[in-house]
Amino acid sequence: MLRFVKILIASYLSIAFAVSIATITNLSQAAELPNILWLTSEDHGPEMGCYGDSLARTPNIDALASQGMVFNHAWSCAPVCAPARTTIISGMYPSSTGSIHMRSMVPMPKEAKMYPEYLRQAGYYCTNCSKEDYNLVKPKTLWDDTSSRAHWKNRKPGQPFFAIFNSTKSHESQIRTRPHQAITNPSHIRLPYYHPDTPEVRQDWAQYYDKVSESDAEAGKHIQELKQAGLFEDTIIFYYGDHGSGMPRSKRWPCNSGLHVPMVVHFPKKWLHLAPAEYQAGTRSDRLVNFVDLAPTVLSLIGVEPPKFMQGHAFAGAFQAEPPKFMFGMRGRMDERQDLVRSVTDGRYVYIRNFHPHVSQAQHVDYQFQTPTTRVWKELYDRKATNPEQSIFWETPKAVEELYDLRNDQYEVKNLAATSDHQERLAEFRKVCFDQMAKIRDVAFLPEGEMHLRAQGSSPYDMALDTKQYDYAKIVKAAELASDYSIQDDGQLLKYLSDSDSAVRYWGAMGFLIRGVHSIHSGKPVLRKLLQDPSPSVRIVAAETLATFSVEDDLKASLDVLAELAPISKNGVFVSMAALSAIEAIGEKAMPAYSKIRDMDTKGEVPDNRYDSYVPRLLQNLNEAFGDNSAPSKREKRAKVK
Repeated sequence: MLRFVKILIASYLSIAFAVSIATITNLSQAAELPNILWLTSEDHGPEMGCYGDSLARTPNIDALASQGMVFNHAWSCAPVCAPARTTIISGMYPSSTGSIHMRSMVPMPKEAKMYPEYLRQAGYYCTNCSKEDYNLVKPKTLWDDTSSRAHWKNRKPGQPFFAIFNSTKSHESQIRTRPHQAITNPSHIRLPYYHPDTPEVRQDWAQYYDKVSESDAEAGKHIQELKQAGLFEDTIIFYYGDHGSGMPRSKRWPCNSGLHVPMVVHFPKKWLHLAPAEYQAGTRSDRLVNFVDLAPTVLSLIGVEPPKFMQGHAFAGAFQAEPPKFMFGMRGRMDERQDLVRSVTDGRYVYIRNFHPHVSQAQHVDYQFQTPTTRVWKELYDRKATNPEQSIFWETPKAVEELYDLRNDQYEVKNLAATSDHQERLAEFRKVCFDQMAKIRDVAFLPEGEMHLRAQGSSPYDMALDTKQYDYAKIVKAAELASDYSIQDDGQLLKYLSDSDSAVRYWGAMGFLIRGVHSIHSGKPVLRKLLQDPSPSVRIVAAETLATFSVEDDLKASLDVLAELAPISKNGVFVSMAALSAIEAIGEKAMPAYSKIRDMDTKGEVPDNRYDSYVPRLLQNLNEAFGDNSAPSKREKRAKVK
């Protein structure tokens, strides 16, 4: 009996040991993680060979695509770098976090983390070479290294890596740098219908193609590094641009030409089980992919379930989600110019909703006007030498709603919103747009300064969850009516002017500004009272409306308000920017206000030094508008912005 027990125990221990070894082996395999390499390029749309562009010379990414997969429909969410990159790092829409405005800075939501924090917790060596440009405050320990020297080679032996290499070769600033050794023949360019056919435009486009080739070559070097290190078969590779091309009407505008980016992914055989469900080497996917999807996807690749605060859909890894039916784009303040635009696509149709239809697509952003194409295009428009398709960019008012069929109108110049046979589709997209804004509690319907004021001690995202601080439904309803000048409902606008919420009063006043002279008479008495409103944002819009469309007595009182609010040293950057913009919009009648502030100090209270250049630019614009030759030149005053 004792011998039997000993045999039984020995057998048990043998089995237990075998199970233990198997368990250890499985754990070891489970702990093995893929290397992940992101190759990115700036201001770069899908002008690549792998996207069917015969003029493009992109052999390296074309070769990667032949072994991997191309996403036909990838959108950057925002058509300019800072909010686009903010979307990626957070996995949240910038209109939800309050980080939509170009080169702004707001706190992260209290329960949220940036995706590299999860990667580092999982043991990854995380590097970023080298641009960050986030509009959200990052933790100091976000990266192992974020610099021009950052590289996966510096990790510990055997440590998995996540590495980003960002190319600036195709950046907007590079397509206008002269002299340039031309390779692409300008006569071979197929110009988009919205651009005039001039030597300057052709040269800018040709140089853009040359710069895209340089970005492709840079990506090729990083791929070759992997191969030389014997890591190509261990590494998942993503390649993408950060938004559309740096040409005007691409960069900064949330239509397809501004949001459509190249995105190529390569999964080696070892990691095919993590690839998108539809993945096959050398194929294309029609899945809709938005930048808000990148953070949850990279977490899914390492076996971490994306946290609930992330608003995108993982398209690869263990936690792949069902493909979304729509993607969303957005535009807020672009450098010194205010705007509010939202867009939606299903891959074929693009819907755009303009909440500031009184300003053109081509507001004078200083950096954009440094491109020759922008300047010559504007000169032709001013001379009435542009055709209807080329004029849309400059005209006001903008259409409140736009609907484009990309299959039949790739350049988005034929607005179908008013056509009878597209009303059902228009209504569908409108509902999708407004439902999405409500779902994420789009906080950008507050004036930027008001958003910061209400979010003091918190974040805009967390503030917006409090209905007492942000009555989303009421504010957006006011914005919807105010921005739709086809609805002549002055009675409701008057009610908004007297609302207890300053944001509703703001939109009420904005409604009279947008409708102009046809509605101003009914609103005058209340607008005059609003010149004393506790909210500077409300006072500014009321003053601009009265000064633009009213009589002499209202003009003087309104300009006095704007001159009082314009100095940044007294009122901070947000109030100053809004007041200076209003003075410029009023035009020659605003000379008395300009004369009071022309020599004002351009330094004052800002939440972050990223805002420093905007007030000087706006003041310089006023100097030029009013023909003030004694003011410093734009070259002397211009602040550099990448």
